[in-house]
Amino acid sequence: MNESQIDLAHTVALGSIGDEDQRAVQRLLDAGDPALRADFTLEVQQTREALALFAAASATAPPAALRDRVLNAIAADQAPATVISLARTATRNGNGRNHAVND
Repeated sequence: MNESQIDLAHTVALGSIGDEDQRAVQRLLDAGDPALRADFTLEVQQTREALALFAAASATAPPAALRDRVLNAIAADQAPATVISLARTATRNGNGRNHAVND
């Protein structure tokens, strides 16, 4: 694999791939070279594993009050639910004919 393909594999592993890079990955995988495809897949896998190890090693527990603060902020930010009924109900007039009534 060349340096550009390795960079592309890292981009895929990070999950930050745009449309142009996605097309480049597809071209690479469709190229018909099984060794290149295997190398690319291995590079993506190894990069993801390294990122997971780094994340686990540097992870810290959030402050105990964080959950309550986040939930309170969400509750305060939400507008009250508004129910709009667009249903129409058919009723019978005294003459036996149906007419629509808005709810």
